Amino acid sequence: MTTHVDRWVRAARGAGAGADDSDLAAAGEYLLTRWSEPQRQYHTVAHLTAVLDVIDEHAGLAPGPDLVRLAAWLHDAVYDPRALGDANERDSAEFAEGLLATLGVPAATAAEVARLVGLTAGHATDEDDLDGELLCDADLAILASAPDDYAAYTAAIRREYAHVPDDAFRGGRAQVLKALLELPSIYRHPPLRAAWEDRARANLEAELKTLG
Repeated sequence: MTTHVDRWVRAARGAGAGADDSDLAAAGEYLLTRWSEPQRQYHTVAHLTAVLDVIDEHAGLAPGPDLVRLAAWLHDAVYDPRALGDANERDSAEFAEGLLATLGVPAATAAEVARLVGLTAGHATDEDDLDGELLCDADLAILASAPDDYAAYTAAIRREYAHVPDDAFRGGRAQVLKALLELPSIYRHPPLRAAWEDRARANLEAELKTLG
């Protein structure tokens, strides 16, 4: 049975990590402790697993699937619901580059993974950024889920932001949903767009109506 740490080690090796297996495994275990922090309700190991599963299923869409996998592991490595703006993504990108450097990943590769992590702040990619598109599509796959799963996702997000009063949360959440709906396409890769776009937009529009 392939474990989470096995998946991390395999991706790190594929990206050129020179550290020995024990150091790579220790880094994977450490990342899992981050993904298991108590303030996380949605941004958990379950979310990480879901993102990795999408990447694995559609790895052929990206020229650097192992870089995309590493970016998935690291894109919410720093997650504080009280952080402002894109601080979590910026801090996660910085953390990613530093961690990968300590594991012997070539500097240019570590910088590219950090760039990919940064894309998850706004999920906007250039048309020729196939790796970035797959990461963003995988990160947003939950938006196209069945109604019950989507409701569980939105409830988990609300629990993460339990410190925010209802009125302020509704306003902030509405801004997020509107920004997603204003994207030319939520999903970039054509097969994922064809499978998920309409359902995701329906879910977002339905939630937006509940926010008043």
